[in-house]
Amino acid sequence: MVGLTLLATLLVTAPPGAASRAVSQSYTVPFNGTLKLTGHGYGHGHGMSQYGARGAARQGLTHRQILAFYYPGTTVSSIGRTIRVLITADTDHDVRVVPASGLRVRKMGGSPSYLLPTPARTTTWRLRTVSGNTALDYFNGSWHTYKPDGKTLSGAHEFYRPGRVTLRVDGTTRAYRGVLRLDGSNTVNALPLDQYVKGVIPREMPTSWEPAAVRAQAVAARTYAAFDRAAHLTRSYHTCDTTSCQVYGGLAAEDSRGSAAVAATEKQVLTYKGTPAFTQFGSSSGGWLSAGSRPYLVAKADKYDGFSGNPMHTWNTTVSRGAIQRAWPSLGTLKRVVVTQRDGHGDWYGRVERMTLDGSRNNVVVSGDTFRSRFGLRSSWFKFG
Repeated sequence: MVGLTLLATLLVTAPPGAASRAVSQSYTVPFNGTLKLTGHGYGHGHGMSQYGARGAARQGLTHRQILAFYYPGTTVSSIGRTIRVLITADTDHDVRVVPASGLRVRKMGGSPSYLLPTPARTTTWRLRTVSGNTALDYFNGSWHTYKPDGKTLSGAHEFYRPGRVTLRVDGTTRAYRGVLRLDGSNTVNALPLDQYVKGVIPREMPTSWEPAAVRAQAVAARTYAAFDRAAHLTRSYHTCDTTSCQVYGGLAAEDSRGSAAVAATEKQVLTYKGTPAFTQFGSSSGGWLSAGSRPYLVAKADKYDGFSGNPMHTWNTTVSRGAIQRAWPSLGTLKRVVVTQRDGHGDWYGRVERMTLDGSRNNVVVSGDTFRSRFGLRSSWFKFG
């Protein structure tokens, strides 16, 4: 027997408005032990599809029209704020920067502020916490403590220089706008929201795409950061610089096309009932948006995602029986997979919500998201066969 024995009719499309539904879609593992999968989309499917934004831009939609489609019920508003970003790669509990003309150290908030000298052969300045105070040191072959005006620093301090401050981390240097501060044991980059977004866009979307799509990304990224900021006002940082938040690369990540999108959408954010919206986004919806945790994160057909330039709209891969058995050893020998619940939208009744792995010793029930995560699938919208 080659391939999977299909025991359920799969190529069906749920009607618009259908909700999560029970299904019984059973697939016997073939003799060669290789399960073939076909899927749609890349990511969770909540909010804006980035490829969909590009498809919409190719059809002539403006960035505001794109955002209105993906976040219905939100309003374009204006916000100008400072955002605090955790620099996750800096884990040594101090802040080290490259000496430069105009470099200053100052207490968080701006005063007092001290212009730093450049002792001969100095390669690094650092801030660290010692017995509750802040120590300021420079390195020119060995470390030396420096006391501005003969004073010991108390409280959180930060490095500042007009234009950029260059951080030393993991044997490399990274340039950032704004300030680099030591807050507790964290290295935090604090800077204006629009400057932050310049360092996000090229890491989240190719800036060579149509300008309307890149502008939509700028507003979504700015709004996402504003939402994080509002949720964590009292924390030393509002957001982080990885996929756990948004990918942020600082000044080095910026390019002219992304910066142009920031300028064209200056301070624009989406709000819902007067507060920043939770503007989740992902690479590709696969043709259906998935309902999220907010009223404006709706489940509906995405007519823009399926254009010919989207390689994520439909994909194929394989998973071996051995890999599944290693992931869940209690199964014994995997005999078949039964999908029992989907979200009710699109081909095969949509994204997998629950499935049963039928083994010779035990059955294991897992979610579609768990199966996706375990095997690196692009989304939980898939079928076997």
